[in-house]
Amino acid sequence: MTTATKQRRSSKGQILNQTSPMDCETAAVSLSHLAEPSSPSKSSRSAIATTRTLALDAGNYDLKFYDGKGHPKAIRSVRYQLPQGRNAVSYSDASPLIALPDGSRYHFGAQAYKYRRQQQTVIENKVELARLHLYACLDPINDTLAEFPLNLLVSTPEPNKHADALRKQLLGVHEFVRNDMEFRVDVKSVDVSREGMGAYYYAQSQGQIPHTGYTIVIDIGGGTWLTRLVDADGEVIDENVMNRGGSYELAVSISFDRRLTDALGTTVDPGIVMDGFRVGHVYADTGLSWASWLDEHLDSWFKGIFQTVKAQYTPYMPRVTQFLVTGGGSHLIAERLAGRKLFTVMGDPQFANVRGLYLLSTDTQLCMTTK
Repeated sequence: MTTATKQRRSSKGQILNQTSPMDCETAAVSLSHLAEPSSPSKSSRSAIATTRTLALDAGNYDLKFYDGKGHPKAIRSVRYQLPQGRNAVSYSDASPLIALPDGSRYHFGAQAYKYRRQQQTVIENKVELARLHLYACLDPINDTLAEFPLNLLVSTPEPNKHADALRKQLLGVHEFVRNDMEFRVDVKSVDVSREGMGAYYYAQSQGQIPHTGYTIVIDIGGGTWLTRLVDADGEVIDENVMNRGGSYELAVSISFDRRLTDALGTTVDPGIVMDGFRVGHVYADTGLSWASWLDEHLDSWFKGIFQTVKAQYTPYMPRVTQFLVTGGGSHLIAERLAGRKLFTVMGDPQFANVRGLYLLSTDTQLCMTTK
């Protein structure tokens, strides 16, 4: 018999452990994922389905989501709205096709690049797109059940400004078609957290947060980057949200470099440069690469972020015991921070925030080992 540890958040944001005897395999599976009887009728589905829990981190570069099973998933945060009468290219779970009751259709993910024009979330208002982003990330239970109640855990850079708008969009019943499957989802609750703090909770669960002093969380995203100053009790005592300066700004800088535009013979799309950050710094299928001169642009971008951090938190620096670097853009500077005292770069940083968000659900149970 092993021990399962139930994780809850205290009033100060700490993750608290409550232990109870339970088989580890059982602990890893939420009640919301119990196998359903095969081919239930539509009328009986709402009675069969138990409430599902989903953590959703709708970022500027990726839409990340996690239901506690396997590895978190991601969908490229780019879409195309199909005109009436236009046939869609093929869809998949990684590039879902969403149809709304008013007849409008949206194709998300990498397949959106196959159309003439795309819409990049990084240059739009994410809050206004919350409902569409949810639909893109809602896959069926066991590939068949598409009618269920849902609890959502989401994050936003500034909850004080946007939490009410997010709840207004997301709470209630939603009917839509995803990849030709009809969904009817009743969102019962929407828990809104500070973006970046999910990574802190996840690092805490992994034993990566010091027991004394302050931690500065640096979350480098696609469109924005932000910092949270967190004390040993898990309380945010200062913070800063930069609405610009994420990896998209680095991509824009590279997109104006003549070494790339001249070789390409036309203008450069910063969104495609952002894709190249993940695949060897190559521009789409052209073979053109900026890897050999990336540092020229990376230096100023890197220094701009950390000079701002230093200026923001100068009075607190004597008590800082860790800089926790996370977010989808952090891999660009991971090598520069390797071996630096006090710096910890999250493993799998793209998904650290969404993993931590899921830890905040009251029905999450994780197998813990005692060293």
